[in-house]
Amino acid sequence: MKLRFLAGALALLLAIPAIAAPRDYRLSSPDGRLTLEVKTAPQISYQLSCEGTPVMAPSTLSVKLADGSSYDGSARFERALTRSVDNSFEAKVYKRAVVKDRFNELTLRYKTFEVIFRAYDAGIAWRFVSRSKKEFKVVDEQASFCFAEDVEATVPYVKQDSPRDPFLNSFEAYYDIHPLSGWKAGEKAFLPVSFKLSNGLRVNITESDLLDYPGMYLKHQGGTSLAGLFTPYPKLIEQDGYNKLQGIVRTTEDYIAIQPAAAALPWRIVAVAHNERELLDSDLVYVLSRPAADIDWSWVKPGKVAWDWWNDWNIKGVDFRAGINTQTYKYYIDFAAAHGIEYVILDEGWAVNLKADLFQVVPDIDLEEIVKHANSKGVGIILWAGYYAMDRDVEGICKHFSQMGVKGFKIDFMNRDDQLMVDFYTRVAETAARYHLLVDFHGAFKPCGLQRPYPNVINHEGVAGLEQMKWAQPTVDQVTYDVQIPFIRMFAGPLDYTQGAMRNATRRSYRPVNSEPMSQGTRCRQLAEYVIFESPLNMLCDAPTNYLAEPECLKWMAAVPTVWDETVALEGSIGDYAAIARCKNGAWYVGALTDWSARDLEIDLGAFLPNGSYQVEIFRDGINADRNAMDYVHEYHTVSVSAANHKMTVHMAPGGGWTARFSRL
Repeated sequence: MKLRFLAGALALLLAIPAIAAPRDYRLSSPDGRLTLEVKTAPQISYQLSCEGTPVMAPSTLSVKLADGSSYDGSARFERALTRSVDNSFEAKVYKRAVVKDRFNELTLRYKTFEVIFRAYDAGIAWRFVSRSKKEFKVVDEQASFCFAEDVEATVPYVKQDSPRDPFLNSFEAYYDIHPLSGWKAGEKAFLPVSFKLSNGLRVNITESDLLDYPGMYLKHQGGTSLAGLFTPYPKLIEQDGYNKLQGIVRTTEDYIAIQPAAAALPWRIVAVAHNERELLDSDLVYVLSRPAADIDWSWVKPGKVAWDWWNDWNIKGVDFRAGINTQTYKYYIDFAAAHGIEYVILDEGWAVNLKADLFQVVPDIDLEEIVKHANSKGVGIILWAGYYAMDRDVEGICKHFSQMGVKGFKIDFMNRDDQLMVDFYTRVAETAARYHLLVDFHGAFKPCGLQRPYPNVINHEGVAGLEQMKWAQPTVDQVTYDVQIPFIRMFAGPLDYTQGAMRNATRRSYRPVNSEPMSQGTRCRQLAEYVIFESPLNMLCDAPTNYLAEPECLKWMAAVPTVWDETVALEGSIGDYAAIARCKNGAWYVGALTDWSARDLEIDLGAFLPNGSYQVEIFRDGINADRNAMDYVHEYHTVSVSAANHKMTVHMAPGGGWTARFSRL
């Protein structure tokens, strides 16, 4: 006998008697397009289809514990429960103000654990929840993803940072594209990973609610099957690595995690997009994370940052020697204040090198004077900190610098996601919140929903961002990567990409220059990235003097919001182009990017604008932008949106971009 739970079911369906025979279950998404079939024995497994087309073949799930027991189909099955949820909640610092949370849920209850499955319109997710009354150790978790066909895979393989630690990496790899069966032998990938089915469906695999457990990688199991892979629990960690700021794992335990009684393991997510555009605007990772505490978070202020490191402190026209010194930072602060830029970062170099001690400041920096000057100008100071230096005394560091008037930390070079490192993120987030400090995790693994319970975690890196252009060889294709990450990496959450270059290069003219770096692609591409990329703490990476020479662009970048009331994905094809509209306080901003192909893209204004008349401020690629990437046109128009007139065609040069602001007349 089978019990079937379909979309549109009652809010809480009947529970099966306390002890029931194992059986199969079916769970559908609220719109009925996704169907999840779950078996409870002899193994717990799931298979997934979309409108009748197989997506995932039967894939098994289990958890192996150190005491020899397992959470699997051999345990005593007790009952199944279902519920349907259709509500919404207010987001704190996000790409929309109100988030819908609509799903159907199936809970399989066994004697010692539960497995919870959820079906959303945008994908499915599952997690294990322990019913243990005491602490337990997890030896391994089996999370299988067996595709029903040989799909195309877009894979960020781990670039190992240490020959001794196979999991030490910066989470900054570019993508390899190949059939799943052609997965590189012995290689692992960090999440998210994206897949394309023969019928055009797109699948992204990632995770959420990762707070006290190792992050998941994917490894090839042969054919069209993948499995989760988890970093072992560290046994010996030594201070080493970049400038002695990293914790390098020398030896590991024979388990992956220590969990408290009744622990809930992270959600495993299989997102399914009928159109690649849908991946530009998913809430799955956010809604599957736990909510923030019901306290006052109004002190969390997103905004722009005048950044020093990318431009190498390389300013001109001043009467002092530019560099890591008090005069230079006062200059950055005055620049930020004059142009409405909320923050200035003191990046690497303000603390004494090789000491991993944030209380030792270099002689050329009067930190208290800098912070005092910044606060008098209404500008916040954010301090760069290496992981090991921060971890030595999280409480003391947060207390000391908060009392000084610092507004947050950019923490770098974690480069791990074992359980102890994941716990570091949570400890920092919680401690920083108590002292009203923002946190930007650089050198970080992908977001897993931490910004929902801790809105002060305002950004993550985990992306091969613009900093790569300081040293990347011309063979590196940053332009194509730019139109991949909005669908894949950004699916997981915000990214610290650090755009804003004023030196812009064509494919032929780009070269790496450390002290005067440039971007690949056009000027308008850089401007459009402020709309395309989700980044509540968004950098202006170039030198203040370069911006002062480009007042139109500076004004635009300083004014574009970093969090939004609403987001609408307009057009998109992974690796080709992307267009997104975002609204703040009634004004709509649109950004579009293309690859190295010149492109005319038709924007449907009716997809986000009500009928009426609008003034439109536009930045578009100039007629010669294919030869001189800094060529652009800044113009204003009036447009009328009606049932008969919804379309606008935008042209982008090779490596180009387009961006606009629509204001109601």
